[in-house]
Amino acid sequence: MAEFPTVFCLASGRSGTHFLFEILRRNTLGVICRHEPYVWNPSMFGRPIYDHAVGDEAAVRKLAERKRRVIEGYARAAGYAETSHAFLKSWSDLAVEFFPRMKLVHLIRNPLSVAKSEAIREDLIHRWRLPLRNYRGGDGKPFFRWALTGLEPIFARVQGRALSRFQWYVVQWIEIENRAMQFLQKHNKQRDCFTVHSPEELNYVAKVQSLLEFLELPRRGKETQLKGRKNRTPGVKTEIAERDRDEFAEVVSFLPANYLEIFQQPPYSGWEWAQGLQKNPPATPPIP
Repeated sequence: MAEFPTVFCLASGRSGTHFLFEILRRNTLGVICRHEPYVWNPSMFGRPIYDHAVGDEAAVRKLAERKRRVIEGYARAAGYAETSHAFLKSWSDLAVEFFPRMKLVHLIRNPLSVAKSEAIREDLIHRWRLPLRNYRGGDGKPFFRWALTGLEPIFARVQGRALSRFQWYVVQWIEIENRAMQFLQKHNKQRDCFTVHSPEELNYVAKVQSLLEFLELPRRGKETQLKGRKNRTPGVKTEIAERDRDEFAEVVSFLPANYLEIFQQPPYSGWEWAQGLQKNPPATPPIP
């Protein structure tokens, strides 16, 4: 069992995970920092997401054990930090079994921006015909490598509805955030988790400084660096249209209230977008 510091990320894709990687890489010393590892260090994207969705823990465990051995091989380093959004999609419960002393960074971004950016990125990846963008599940069907499968129980709640890809990613975001809260509660990891609202707080020196102090990783220098590539989609700006807001409201109306309850509490409440995740949002008081 690894006793050296490990850090993982609770997040959806398109939430600032790559920029978080850049921050950790540029501000820590002697720490193995990874965003989405591949080759010998399994990414836990693709088939593990499917296996997790259908309850094949043995298959996920087999690959996660390999990942564990790779990470433990870095034991002479000052720590290991991985900002991949695969964590909650496929192997979080196994990860905390392997690395019980882990610390976590919870990245939260406006769900409309996440869903719009995810939909745009997926469309471009298919248009570019990126190799290995799809994989086949145990049922022989193709699935997009970096997303949930649609076989998860939350998607049964919207079955039969003609969702746009934007709406599909809204559902995925809601599922991921519910998983984040459930993970923290199940494993009593609230005190080991630092929440960052992206992108606002990732660009705020004092907040990043607090994050680095919380993680207790060796520092490269006294000055906090906020430089690094932000993994923006080339040539495309994420802009939220009125149609997107209407489609977002439709998803909220479709889903049972129990999927939305977390958004009326910290760390979500207080952000303007959280009001749109209420079944019956409070009426705006009349102007006197």
